[in-house]
Amino acid sequence: MEPPSPDPKLELLRRVPLFAGLAPKELEAVAQIAEERDVLDGTTLTHEGRHEGYFYVIASGSVRIERGGHTVATLRDGDFLGEISLLDGGPRTATAVAESECRLLVMTYPRFQQLLDTEPEVRTAILAEVGRRLRRLDADSPD
Repeated sequence: MEPPSPDPKLELLRRVPLFAGLAPKELEAVAQIAEERDVLDGTTLTHEGRHEGYFYVIASGSVRIERGGHTVATLRDGDFLGEISLLDGGPRTATAVAESECRLLVMTYPRFQQLLDTEPEVRTAILAEVGRRLRRLDADSPD
């Protein structure tokens, strides 16, 4: 008997550093609030400076990231954007535009916060990962 094939949604979410410390059950809880969405080439996903509260994982396609009207990066399959807004609901640091038809996993700030309120293990694991990332940044910065 073959083992079950991996869930593509879980595989994508597992690659997101913010979710690195989640146990399989916790990752499944996150996957339940991630909706699949198809967007057309040219669709603006985020607007620099706006409070939008969406987090995206790119399942397929490419997304151009702009700051001040200049392209700073291109994201592709497996990349993600909006993790800071997912945590704090603050303004966007960049504009993101689909450069092709894209399939995305999308989470909203309110649903994510609701998940954190109802699943304390998820909150604890994510806070621990954010703490680790901050410590690495602190260790890498000159005094």
